[in-house]
Amino acid sequence: MKKALVALAAWVMLAPMLALVGVGVLVNPAVTNQAMCIASGVVLGPVPDELEVSTADGATFTLNRQQLTHAATIIETGARTLGVGRDGILIALMAALTESTLRQLANTGAYPESGEYPNDGNGSDHDSLGLFQMRPASGWGTVAELMDTGYQARAFYGGPDGPNYPSPRGLLDIPGWQQMDKGEAAQAVEVSAYPDRYRNYEPTARTILQALTTGGGSGGGSGAPGDTDIPETTALVFPLPNGTYTHTSDFGWRSDPFTGERSFHAGIDWAAADGTPIFALADGVVTYAGMVGGTSGQITIEHTIDGERIASVYIHMWAHGIHVQAGDRVIAGQHIGDVGSSGRSTGPHLHFQLHPGGAGASPVDAIPWLTDHGVEGLDAPTSGGPGCAF
Repeated sequence: MKKALVALAAWVMLAPMLALVGVGVLVNPAVTNQAMCIASGVVLGPVPDELEVSTADGATFTLNRQQLTHAATIIETGARTLGVGRDGILIALMAALTESTLRQLANTGAYPESGEYPNDGNGSDHDSLGLFQMRPASGWGTVAELMDTGYQARAFYGGPDGPNYPSPRGLLDIPGWQQMDKGEAAQAVEVSAYPDRYRNYEPTARTILQALTTGGGSGGGSGAPGDTDIPETTALVFPLPNGTYTHTSDFGWRSDPFTGERSFHAGIDWAAADGTPIFALADGVVTYAGMVGGTSGQITIEHTIDGERIASVYIHMWAHGIHVQAGDRVIAGQHIGDVGSSGRSTGPHLHFQLHPGGAGASPVDAIPWLTDHGVEGLDAPTSGGPGCAF
């Protein structure tokens, strides 16, 4: 898939309407493969002694350090599980809050030996155990396994590497969970009849995730961060997976596809199948994520690259295909969105812009910039997370 950069530059000039393949990722040698595969870009920070939280129905209560330590286990496990992402972590927190209020519960009535393991009290819901109230009889694991919070978190997320694969199903085993209401997704794993119970804890989960993480919070600020807020990127990643796209429109003057009039095209267009993962170009901070004018999905990220402020802009995602929020810190290669066809679009594609100097500066032609910077590509993730270079 990889092409020599000189050949790539010449090829793009000669055949701009053909597939642009082989543009891939230049990774700083200091960056490890493991760092590239942290699924959400969420970085766990210090665990506070307590945290006041509220539910959707207005109930307010305080979580203690032990409960927050369990939340940290859920967050860290999700952040290191390919395919989970920020939304998956929120769903897991919602489920654990609903099932146990983030307590590791024994159940001595059903399993007397469960009381011999570290626990936060005794539960009595049938034969359920632990943070997610998982049942040994349903195949979730042994009593010893389910009394381990890390095991329960891995089982909830599931997937091919989950301890319970292929059954019972974890979150990653639920088809289309990314497009589901978060309460319904939690219910699908827990096999509960009451999705509203989980929805009630979504604001609680968001508060916990913001309080316990650095660089992954859901901050809502839309202003551009200062230069000192964004460290030099550790990698550069092409914004679409290898072999999934076709170069369809260049930067510069062209005939408008809707009006036929001569107009300036401020980015590069790559056609790709609806739902194709979109990767962050570099480490950075999301300054906008949403629907511009209510019709066109857009993500704007500010980076520091070679000591210079650079903004990357990704356009035409559907609303459900935007996976980050303003204020999020992302890592190079993070799955930030999915290709769509919202706004003024003739079909599914990514419109990509680069703005040296920041989002308020003029855009430049991305093709020579990507070539000059030796950007390489990643393969598509199996689901939800960034592609991995191994």
